[in-house]
Amino acid sequence: MRPHVELIDEKDLIWHPAELVGAVGDARQRNLSYDEEDGSVSAKIEFTSDWSRPAGVHNAQTEWYVLEGEVTIGDTVLKPGGYWCTPAGVVAPALKVKKGTEILYFREYGDWQFEVTDQDKDFVREDQKLVIANTADMDWIDVVDGSPMRFDLGGTPVPGLYIKMLYRDEKTGFYTRLIKAKPNWREHPLAHHPCYEEAYCLEGSFHYNYGEMWPGTYFFRPALVRHGDFTAGEEGTVWLLRCDGDLVDWYTDNARVEMKGDPVNWGPDSEHPDAAEPALLQPVRSRSIGAMEDPGYQ
Repeated sequence: MRPHVELIDEKDLIWHPAELVGAVGDARQRNLSYDEEDGSVSAKIEFTSDWSRPAGVHNAQTEWYVLEGEVTIGDTVLKPGGYWCTPAGVVAPALKVKKGTEILYFREYGDWQFEVTDQDKDFVREDQKLVIANTADMDWIDVVDGSPMRFDLGGTPVPGLYIKMLYRDEKTGFYTRLIKAKPNWREHPLAHHPCYEEAYCLEGSFHYNYGEMWPGTYFFRPALVRHGDFTAGEEGTVWLLRCDGDLVDWYTDNARVEMKGDPVNWGPDSEHPDAAEPALLQPVRSRSIGAMEDPGYQ
């Protein structure tokens, strides 16, 4: 269970001690979203000293995306745009991180437990492997060719988007990708899909029915929540985006939600005609985002 978070600016959030065990060094994290039932988390982590940890396995699928600084995993040096992922139970090589490094940190389906070892767990599938990528060396692929969209279930390609696929689980369809929208890209209808979706804005800006995004803003949207009417800024935009299964966009035109009911002791014909009307349900938002322009447009 994760709350619907849409939108927050990470600068509005407080720092916590980082949930990175078995290491030498110090780090702190801002929780973008957190599952208090199983320990899944999406966070921004800053390393406040040099930091190191031996090889071992995580209790959860674990992903790092380097925003600033330098991370060495095994023999590979990752700088901004560097990425690595280990499914739960798959050995992550020894890590070294330079002071001042900042990463996006994702932990899925489990908590922060970590065991020092050089052996994968017995439950690891044959197709589950460590993934390491330098995204700066990867080509952007047109969405028509690179999308994980399930076209057989109704999904349609949206011209003007480009993808770098970082990780995909062959069994569940879970994936992590970079996605780029060209300047002034537009997709009008609201859409919903059968998987959750979360994104952190890395570059540029765009506007949609929940508000405005710029670098450092984030959302976590559960499955089946309508969203959209996207317009990218003049410089375009780049997000890191994750979904927990096959992606399909089912579109709705003229979308509205409303709150219904018969007022009892409030309203223009009551003894309290100045009473405030009830508000529509809204997701978690942080102060820099402000109120939704139109809470009914969802």
